[in-house]
Amino acid sequence: QLQLVESGGGLVQPGGSLRLSCAASGFTLDDYVIGWFRQAPGKERERVSCISRTGYSTNYADSVKGRFTISRDNAKSTAYLQMNSLKPEDTAKYYCAAARATSIAQAMCVMAIDPEMYTWGQGTQVTVSS
Repeated sequence: QLQLVESGGGLVQPGGSLRLSCAASGFTLDDYVIGWFRQAPGKERERVSCISRTGYSTNYADSVKGRFTISRDNAKSTAYLQMNSLKPEDTAKYYCAAARATSIAQAMCVMAIDPEMYTWGQGTQVTVSS
């Protein structure tokens, strides 16, 4: 059974850092594009970042560019989201998700993958507050 488990969320002050982890089981992670998403109460889900199967290509939402870094270690079947210079508006539940790309653009994280095609984790809460 495909499963993703996020960890690393918590309460942090503005300007602080957190590192989220996404551990995969039941499948070979390196067959999949990985995305990190977030959803705040009353807001739509937002794709925060994406990383290709090898890690060569990445993509970031404008709101996190320069502050967040996505990475993956396929040998450990784990993906990461390093979040620096956190702001109160980063407060949300963060989800990792894995999907097989069906085009080169999707594989390179240039084109979004239909959310229906993703396997999702249960999410981890990130709260940025003083």
